[in-house]
Amino acid sequence: MLLCSTVAYGDSLTKSHSTAKFSDAEIEATIRAKLAKSKIGKDGFQVHVKNRVATWTGTTNVMQHKGAATRMAKTAGATQVINNIKVSESAREKAAENLNKPSGSASDGPRRVQVKTN
Repeated sequence: MLLCSTVAYGDSLTKSHSTAKFSDAEIEATIRAKLAKSKIGKDGFQVHVKNRVATWTGTTNVMQHKGAATRMAKTAGATQVINNIKVSESAREKAAENLNKPSGSASDGPRRVQVKTN
């Protein structure tokens, strides 16, 4: 049995930006609003939207900010994201170091995920 539900506020149904069709200007305005509230806003990234395709440019010293920018554009309604954000060499080195740190054990191998089962 398949159940579908929608949430109604007043007379209109709400849709997330990722499923609705918004204009390029609306998508770009949403991205800019999200960027202003986000930690990645301090990186000074530039974003432009054309034909619902968001294009990011800029540089960052935090590797995760590049992925966060892509997710931000997708949730704002972009159908495709071209991410031209450059990650600094120091950020790449830091990420590589973190991957090879021991995870609190005596081993010198790469970090491993610990999964708790109940």
